[in-house]
Amino acid sequence: MKRHIPNALTCLNLLCGCLALTFIFRGELVMGAYLVGVAAVADFFDGLLARALRVSSPIGKDLDSLADMVSFGVVPGAIMYQLIQMPIPGQATTHNYLDGLDSLHAGALLLPFGGFILTIFSALRLAKFNNDTRQTTSFIGLPTPACTLVVASLPLILARNEFGLDRFILNPWLLLGLTVVLSGLLVAELPLFALKFKNLRWRGNRRRLIFVGLALGLVGWLRAAGIPLAVLLYVLLSVPGRVRSRDVAEADPTTPQ
Repeated sequence: MKRHIPNALTCLNLLCGCLALTFIFRGELVMGAYLVGVAAVADFFDGLLARALRVSSPIGKDLDSLADMVSFGVVPGAIMYQLIQMPIPGQATTHNYLDGLDSLHAGALLLPFGGFILTIFSALRLAKFNNDTRQTTSFIGLPTPACTLVVASLPLILARNEFGLDRFILNPWLLLGLTVVLSGLLVAELPLFALKFKNLRWRGNRRRLIFVGLALGLVGWLRAAGIPLAVLLYVLLSVPGRVRSRDVAEADPTTPQ
């Protein structure tokens, strides 16, 4: 019975991804973003339970990859697709940003589909992780859940708009630029520490504990606007020097990222 518990959480991850898509394509991006959060929690705990119960299996690994492809591959692409075609406050359409194109109408119609570049690179990231033997004690490239949390935070920031960022966030060219940057980070040869705790002692967990403390502080202070900053902090804390095996937790082989 216990061997089915991690897989049940993986299926919850997949279900949340599917439900998120239905809300996203109905224009309810905030609800989709919340479901992404639930999927991320389920994705974290399925690996944790698989290790604790010692029930890791190839089936669990493959199932997790498939679930992640939906929740952290298709979903961020769909959110970006919807955001790129949303009008800027005070403007009727996004066409004003496309004045330099020869075919204005065609360009305006095609630009939102650029959001699905994230989906393509997420698939490449997951395939790379499953076949890269170097990623046993750390990650190489941005994990797909981290990328998706950045994208999912944008509708939440827009919903509250506490900092007046709506005109900035909804600039389709900036959204497309963010898509390209995140896609590049997904497959970049960039060593990143794995956020997997074997224990809560300072020794061996210093980098992770510092990150968790600062990330919680950013989210508590800035709410959703703190999520992209927390992910940026994660990358910056990983950059100085090579990620050493004693400074990272062993990556869970049943949980592709």
